[in-house]
Amino acid sequence: MLIRIIVKALGGIWSLRHKYDTAKINCIKKIYGFLYNYFLQCKGSWISASAKFNSEPCFPHGINGIFISGGAVIGSNCIIFQQVTIGSNSLIDSKGIGSPVIGNNCYIGAGAKIIGNVNVGNNVRIGANAVVYQDVPDNSVVTCAAQRILNKESTLNNNFYHKYKGRWKYFTNGSWRNVQKPEEISLLSRSFSDD
Repeated sequence: MLIRIIVKALGGIWSLRHKYDTAKINCIKKIYGFLYNYFLQCKGSWISASAKFNSEPCFPHGINGIFISGGAVIGSNCIIFQQVTIGSNSLIDSKGIGSPVIGNNCYIGAGAKIIGNVNVGNNVRIGANAVVYQDVPDNSVVTCAAQRILNKESTLNNNFYHKYKGRWKYFTNGSWRNVQKPEEISLLSRSFSDD
């Protein structure tokens, strides 16, 4: 409750995010970062400080269950409903490795998922619970489709990769391990910026 009052007194979550981005004094920046992250956590949300927004989006049902990963770019005048994920794909053997770029004037329905290195054009409407993993042209509508199962011949690498303190790591068997293979480090470094 106190955090909500403080965030409101500071002008709201987007004002707080701007204060965090522009703070020159490290301890002040850390305080803004703590408040920003704690407020989002109370809402069951995560909007990375490194996600880029051309303008403040509209959240018609509040910031509830929203996940927007670092590296994502969101255009101007976007409407984002509850339980939306705009997430990076860090699967090393995936064609869609990277983060989404969403155009201007997009409408993203409740529960929609936009995953990986996809470009969503301008004036796009993404229906509730739709899953977007391929580029979407301007002035399009994306809807849900029937489930498809694709059987693969080889074992899939489903490790989750994350850069921590300058090193790429992956999660396996309950712990984080350093990425050792130079080709994997190179691919991850090329696919994700340090912003």
